Amino acid sequence: MNAVELSLVIPVKDEEEAVGIFLAKVVPLLEALDDPAARSFELLFVDDGSSDATLAKIRAAHAADRRVRALSLSRNFGKEAALSAGLDHSRGLAVIPMDVDLQDPPEAIAQMVAKWRAGFDVVYGVRDNRETDSLPKRLTADLYYRAHNWLSSDKIPEHAGDFRLLDRRVVDVIRTMPERNRFMKGLFAWAGFKSAAVLYHREERTVGQTKYNYWKLWTLAVDGITSASTVPLRVWSYVGGLVALGALGYAIFIIVRTLTSGIEVPGYASMMVAVLFLGGLQLLSLGVLGEYVGRILTEVKQRPLYVVRETIGESD
Repeated sequence: MNAVELSLVIPVKDEEEAVGIFLAKVVPLLEALDDPAARSFELLFVDDGSSDATLAKIRAAHAADRRVRALSLSRNFGKEAALSAGLDHSRGLAVIPMDVDLQDPPEAIAQMVAKWRAGFDVVYGVRDNRETDSLPKRLTADLYYRAHNWLSSDKIPEHAGDFRLLDRRVVDVIRTMPERNRFMKGLFAWAGFKSAAVLYHREERTVGQTKYNYWKLWTLAVDGITSASTVPLRVWSYVGGLVALGALGYAIFIIVRTLTSGIEVPGYASMMVAVLFLGGLQLLSLGVLGEYVGRILTEVKQRPLYVVRETIGESD
């Protein structure tokens, strides 16, 4: 396959309404880039198990423009796996993951390309606002970024999503990472390289509906923290040590009080409080341990990250 200068990787699921609007907006902008070399591009859609006419729309777009390519996965593997599939099959010297909903403005691509030409290997987009998000989502997003960067040595730029430009060298490094529990922003941060930011204004989605609900966002957040840090495991060693010291201190207090005041019948309330407190700590620590053990099981199985059912434009 012939290499191109830019590859846009676009994971999609049930986005039949958005595909045509996306192409109508993005293709003219790419063709009008000030950088002549960057006008050599491809648009690689990754259909992540759509049940509507998304793949048919992409197939029709490919018939009209050979720069449009697609991978159709055998089922829904999730956005992180779909994005990984796109990186594996992209041909560009620079790769830009991008959502089809146009909330991340394609106008920012020109700035990313300019910084790439200036020598940066990663150019990530940073939202200058979160006005399109609800208040709970804004608060939880801020909390997550702070928690992740506090727990992990791989710092994630706050309010930066998957929308970024990656030099081919960075893509090749990410492709060597074999883990199945993937948190792409964490992998981008771990890879390192010389990075720069581009500020942009995020718009509201105009067509279709988001595929993320609060449960999926919570799951993604847990995946992000457990894949990037072992601090949640280590912290229970300290908690256990503190509880053990407290129990030892209380035992000494009971012995001293018994020697000085005689034997007293222990109260039911204090006993229940102690049992419930320690039991809750044990269950919570087992839950954290279970999250890591479950991910170990997934990794040990060594199943493919995704399965490609069909390719469109692979040999063009």
